[in-house]
Amino acid sequence: MKKEMVASLLLMSLGSALYSAPKRSLLDDDPQVIYLEEHVEKPIELLVIKEAQVFSDKEGKRPLGNLIKDQKVILQAMTDRAYRVSGQTGGNKVTGWVAPWAFASKDPKFVENLKALYERQMEVAKLVAEKRAAIGMTLDEAGKALGSPNKTKVRQTAKGRSGSWEFVEYEEVRHYTYVRDPVTGRTFRQFSHVTQEEKGKIVIEFEDEMVTAIEQTESDDGAGRVRIVVPPVVFAW
Repeated sequence: MKKEMVASLLLMSLGSALYSAPKRSLLDDDPQVIYLEEHVEKPIELLVIKEAQVFSDKEGKRPLGNLIKDQKVILQAMTDRAYRVSGQTGGNKVTGWVAPWAFASKDPKFVENLKALYERQMEVAKLVAEKRAAIGMTLDEAGKALGSPNKTKVRQTAKGRSGSWEFVEYEEVRHYTYVRDPVTGRTFRQFSHVTQEEKGKIVIEFEDEMVTAIEQTESDDGAGRVRIVVPPVVFAW
């Protein structure tokens, strides 16, 4: 009887946890989508200059309604062909995907700048997935790629912050000794101990939160090439 009660309580607890767990949007898992809130300091506001359909999917297959001309919308995310915005349609709030030609901005080069941002973040996302840092990354991006540094060195001046992060990769090395059997006279190998030895090291230097140089020693020849990405795009909305 006690076992049944315990099992029942566990099932109730598990069911509660599953019910209360926040649902993760499928949009968040789309590798082709860039989320603007992660890359700009304040929301980007666009003006609708042509009436345009809003779609629930970035491929433009499921319409939600139409954006009316002269209204302002907030840009939330983007791909290389569509913008995900929050606005009004038919008096109701709507969030969906719209073609870039429907918008204008205070910045006349906003399409060009957003395209540059998209291309950069796609390249950075690939490097992060490969666990590689690159010159031109922000410190936050380098941390996502390499993890927490083993050692940090920071210099703060009136002009800003500079310094270096050091990442060391270790591997376990098993050591053995050779022992002679006093009875048989035969020699055999016997495990002695394990040590952690340095396999590779990466040192990144930074100025004003931007990676400016990378020094690395790796056992993999292909990993020795230092990549360079363009610095983050600065917007003047």
